[in-house]
Amino acid sequence: MNNWVHLCIDMQRMFAEDTPWHVPWMANVSNEILELVERFPERTIFTRFIPPERATDMPGMWRPYYEKWHEMTRAVLAPELLNVVPSLARLAPPARIFDKMTYSPWTSGRLHQALMEDKVHTLAITGGETDVCVLAAAIGGVDLGYKVIILKDAVCSGADETHDATLELLGGRFSAQVEILTTADFIALAKKLNSFCPSR
Repeated sequence: MNNWVHLCIDMQRMFAEDTPWHVPWMANVSNEILELVERFPERTIFTRFIPPERATDMPGMWRPYYEKWHEMTRAVLAPELLNVVPSLARLAPPARIFDKMTYSPWTSGRLHQALMEDKVHTLAITGGETDVCVLAAAIGGVDLGYKVIILKDAVCSGADETHDATLELLGGRFSAQVEILTTADFIALAKKLNSFCPSR
């Protein structure tokens, strides 16, 4: 693990506040995420899940998805709710922000290109939701050849059962490529290695 980044998934106001997509558990992992970002802001990348302006802007099954969640399209949603939560947003820069319109942060190719330019090969993943966007980030990272570390006390979901099942799946079935650690254990490991990933 001599060149890593912290990939913080979708810690946005629209999940932290009173919206149809509110994830109450997000508040329970915020301290662990904040500690990691404060220690290593130049290594942190925040992703933001960006809904379309309207459902008709999206292809395929995304269209009925946003017809169901019409109130979460940008035509309706207050734009400030797309932002990273304030406690984390104040650290960008030096932390970076990558926007995405799908569960996976890899679809556009921009994130992977940026990490390849920085010679990154290890991802420490936090954020939400464990069983949706975190899962997509982890599996996509595995497919692209990254070592993936999930910080189990710094990921959250709206559903306990599938959160637990996802961590069991990633730590078991994908154990050759995915490691499950606590935030404290990861920070101790990162400090010991004292490696550097150049900021952009």
